[in-house]
Amino acid sequence: MQNSEPVWDYVDEHSADLIGLADRVWGMPETLYAEYRSCAEHTAMLRDKGFRVTEEVAGIPTAVMGEAGEGGPVIAILGEYDALPGLSQEANIAEPKPLEANGPGHGCGHNLLGSAALLAACALKDWLAATGTPGRVRYYGCPAEEGGAAKAFMVRDGAFDDVDAAITWHPAAMTGVAKAQSLANTRMDFEFTGRSSHAAAAPHLGRSALDAAELMNVGVQYLREHVPQESRIHYAYLNAGGTAPNVVQGKAKTRYAIRSTTLSGMFDLNARVEKIARGAAMMTETSVDISIMSAVSNMLGNKPLDEAMQKAFEALGGIAFDEADRTFAAEIQKTLTPADIAAAYRSVGLEPREGEPLCDYVLPLELEGEKMMGSTDVADVSWAVPTVQAHAATHAIGTPGHSWQIVAQGKAPAAHKAMTYVSKVMAATGRMLMEDETLMARVKKAHAENLAREPYVCPIPADVKPPLQPRPAAAAE
Repeated sequence: MQNSEPVWDYVDEHSADLIGLADRVWGMPETLYAEYRSCAEHTAMLRDKGFRVTEEVAGIPTAVMGEAGEGGPVIAILGEYDALPGLSQEANIAEPKPLEANGPGHGCGHNLLGSAALLAACALKDWLAATGTPGRVRYYGCPAEEGGAAKAFMVRDGAFDDVDAAITWHPAAMTGVAKAQSLANTRMDFEFTGRSSHAAAAPHLGRSALDAAELMNVGVQYLREHVPQESRIHYAYLNAGGTAPNVVQGKAKTRYAIRSTTLSGMFDLNARVEKIARGAAMMTETSVDISIMSAVSNMLGNKPLDEAMQKAFEALGGIAFDEADRTFAAEIQKTLTPADIAAAYRSVGLEPREGEPLCDYVLPLELEGEKMMGSTDVADVSWAVPTVQAHAATHAIGTPGHSWQIVAQGKAPAAHKAMTYVSKVMAATGRMLMEDETLMARVKKAHAENLAREPYVCPIPADVKPPLQPRPAAAAE
């Protein structure tokens, strides 16, 4: 369709460069806080496009910010580029085929997420310069969304203090404004210390840390019956004490993910889980050290901002996929179950449809689907400043998140079309906020009303530092 929105032409001008960036980042997957090469690629692109660059935002080596424009409102566009462990996969094929055994892969599409956000920022930058409109656009390159809560650390350290509104997006099966639905989430470590001994000759002298960890797990299992329905508690062993059964294990460590629909509810649930851990330590005569690894809040919505983004979606229409896109998506769907595909429709409030491999339409804003919530550190930005999030159909309907199928579709032409498309939506939304003082006032009023109901308390204690990873030798060269 013809570009009727003034910023769309600028997106088209930069799209080839940013698609190239997305593909390069896909080819160098790096997990939380180790995204040195990916961050360097984004930093180089920011400089190439004429942004004023700030590196190591909030003291995080893999976080970067680029700013353009002068005066006026400050609009942040949030990008990510971290990958997931164990999801290495060859691109553009519909069968599991790792490029590297147990290697990482972009199983949540963050190679697209960061590049499309930067593309939108480039378009807004050019529009500000061409029109002389007062205002600043900032691209925030954010690491470690997958479990590392980098944005929460950045919010805590003041990186968004002078921002007026934030815009972001996420790869999805369906296209439309993302509902403000996410779970507050604490990742908490429980390290039990006991006393080792010979399990046969002197068991009475031992105090088993492994017993304590297992008793804690049993206690939490009983707790699950007595928490709000949408709450979630999961755990993993980081250290089970060893592999020798004839030793009373003196050390054991577990990590819990504790989730709730509200920030206050999460704090309450954290306290209950902590009591169980201390009880397990008391029963086994061990000690327990409790520490927070990371934490994020629940997402706050902003109706005026959602409505503005919906206007941008409707002006643009659906994504113009071609037959080749649909053919590959249909091949991917053959690797899925009917339940996978049905869940994608029900999550947005639609009944399942036959013969629809890709979503080429925009969802109405009023649709309400089944709540299938995860957690995201975008939520903490939504408490700091008014925030809106788009979804764009980068992959076949039904594709599970965090899967090899997402990685396989991460460099496909359909994904490139979707990232360019959603960049236009984000840039147009930013342009509306820059030009329309009344809209900005309504957006800020809605945000203030949210905070009046429940003030923000950062879920990460002030003394907790992000679990930064050392710079690899190759990245330092």
